[in-house]
This record gives sequence, C-alpha cells and structure tokens, in this order.
Amino acid sequence: MEKSIAIICGGGPAPGINTVISTLAKTFLKDGYNVIGVHHGYKGLLSDNPSLVHFDFHHADRIFSRGGSTLIMSRFKPKDSDFNAHFFKKHNVKLLVTIGGDDTASTANRLTKYVNTQNLDVAHVHVPKTIDNDLPLPDRNPTFGFHTAKDEGVRIGNTVYEDARTSENWFVVAAMGRSAGHLAFGIASACHYQMMIIPEMFNKTNITFEKIINMIISSIIKCKIQGIEYGVALVSEGVFHFMEQDEIINSGINFTYDDHGHPELGNVSKSHIFNYLLQVKLKELGLDIKSRPVELGYELRCCPPIAFDLTLCTLLGIGVKKLFDEGNTGCIVSANSRGDITPLYLKDFEDENGKIPPRLVDINSDMAQLFINNLFYIKEKDYEEAKKYVPNPEAYDFKKILNWD
Repeated sequence: MEKSIAIICGGGPAPGINTVISTLAKTFLKDGYNVIGVHHGYKGLLSDNPSLVHFDFHHADRIFSRGGSTLIMSRFKPKDSDFNAHFFKKHNVKLLVTIGGDDTASTANRLTKYVNTQNLDVAHVHVPKTIDNDLPLPDRNPTFGFHTAKDEGVRIGNTVYEDARTSENWFVVAAMGRSAGHLAFGIASACHYQMMIIPEMFNKTNITFEKIINMIISSIIKCKIQGIEYGVALVSEGVFHFMEQDEIINSGINFTYDDHGHPELGNVSKSHIFNYLLQVKLKELGLDIKSRPVELGYELRCCPPIAFDLTLCTLLGIGVKKLFDEGNTGCIVSANSRGDITPLYLKDFEDENGKIPPRLVDINSDMAQLFINNLFYIKEKDYEEAKKYVPNPEAYDFKKILNWD
C-alpha cells in the first residue's frame, strides 16, 4: 500500500500556509508519497468521514502563492478520549504534518504517541505559524506570516495616515497581537505614527484605559503645540491580555459575556473602544477634536504572502522532509538566520509550568527606545504651553504615565 503523509491546519490563518502546503505536496510527491490534506483540523482527522484533498502536482502548483488556506482550519482541540487511529491505518500514514500554534503542536504530540501504541509507526513534524511573531524562535527569527501581515498593515496604515493629513482628523487604530506588540510596533514605526501603545511599554506600571487614553491625548496636545492638527495613534490589542478584568468590566463599554462571566472581547472592535473612551475624555476637557476608529485585524490574515514569507515557507516545507528523512519526530521545524534547518521541541520553549511564554518586543533595545523617543508626547518642557489645553499637563506626561522617570 502506498505510503502517505497527512497535513492539517489549526488555529487562525496566516499568510504563507498555502506555500507550506504546496511545498510539502511537491516535495513528498517526488518521493512517491500520497499527500493527503484534511479539512477541519483535528475534527476532520478524527471523524468517521473526513473531508480530504488528495494533492497532485497541478493542485499544489496553483496554490503556493495564494493567501488563506486551501485546507479549512479549525480550533477544535480533542481530548484523549477522542483519539482513534482509523485514518492513519486506512491511508498508511507515515507522517503527520501540523501547521498551527503551540496548542496544535502539543495535541499532535499526544495524538501520535497514542497512534504509535496501536502498532503503527507515525512521525510528527510541526510548522509554527502566527502573525503575532510571539513564538520564541532562535535568533529572534520571525514566525511565518508576520512580515506579510505587517506589510499589509502598513499599506492600509499609510492610507489612514494620508486621510488624517487630508482631513485634519485623528485616527485611533487597533492592531492584532494577542499578547505581544510586534505587529503594532512594526506598523506604527513604518507609518511614522505620532503615538504607538504596546503592552511591553507597561513594564513598570499596570495597564488601564485611563493611561492609554491619556497617552493618546498627550500626543494630540504635543502636536497642537507644534502646529500639527492631525495624527494617528495605534494601540496593540495585546493591552487587553494584561489588563485586569475589573478594568475591562468597569470601562463603560457594553460587552457581551461568556458562560464564565468573562467579557467576549472577540465580539467588539478594539479601535471603537479606544476611540469612544478618547471622545468621552476629550469632551470632558472641552477639546473639540474629531477622531475615527480603524481596526487592523482580519484584513491581515489571508493576504498573499510577500517574497520574504514565500521563501521562508518554502524552506520550512522542504525542511519538514529533511527532518523526516533524518528520523526526527515530535518536533518543530525551524530555520536559523543562516537558513539551516534544525528540529526544535516544545520542551525547548516551555517554562516550569509547561506553558510557552510569548516572545515580547524588547522594549529596552536601541530600536524600541529610538522609535519611542521619536513619538509625539508631552515632556516637562512642554507643560507651560500644554496648559492652554489641560489644567494638569503632568498627568499627560508620557514617561510619567509609564513610570519611566
């Protein structure tokens, strides 16, 4: 019976998934393997009647530069009791390739250990993807999809900034990033935004809506002092990840709540929240300034990969074959800064609690500090002129808000 490899995708989309799938298919087809794509992630893989794609060269060749995923993705996370080996036996699967985050990888490790107790020999290699760039890869190498998502964010972000200049308005932009500010930092810096707020900035104080709004107002006032009547402030949605739940619940925003009483943040636009709270504060201060919300979210996840990610994802796909041929299993494929392929293991990333800590923006690096120092915000030398707009300018001093003085 012909040997097969199976490919599944977990979590949310990232540019470059189809490049990985295409490369895997072409590479393994050349060696005589049957290449099977499974729709709906683990839910499909473990079902009685999975929806499958049997790849040939022509199918694979059509998708390598496309955005999105030719395999329907799923966040389904099976319990051990859901495991079965039917699919692996029926198709003589020798390798399971998973494309996703750390949850997808750890589930695959559990599943293949179970399958191998059923007198089968199935290897597993994981290809890590996230536009958040928060997986701690060696050499601080980017996760695939990040550079394309940033590029698309900058394309949209530059248009937003042009609108701000053209109409003399302010825009409040929110960018994706579950727990780290890489995407927001990259977009705001590239677009020359007047204000950028990422969770890593709050390394010496807790995060509150008041501090975030005061930082935006600090930028607005500094611009006014310099005769600039427009601007863009970008806030990473990651600030919510580190915010106390009471702070979110007591914000005055009408959230929906899940069965555990937690605010359902996925149901609301983060930029609308920040913009609404900014408008409330501006009215309190008697400042007549228009601001508009813009969300940089799902628009970034399924765009066609740029050259950087096309190359990286092709290398990772070929790298899976290299690791498999060397007998590696239960590992993550990784390319270092020289392009060498090496296996990594979840234990290489996990802390003492078995969790993978996110890779954050190095807020003390020259790059971060230089960009932050180049933002527009009130300093002590601006207090006198700032009193034209607020009675207590020290409350809007950027570095005092962050407790950086």
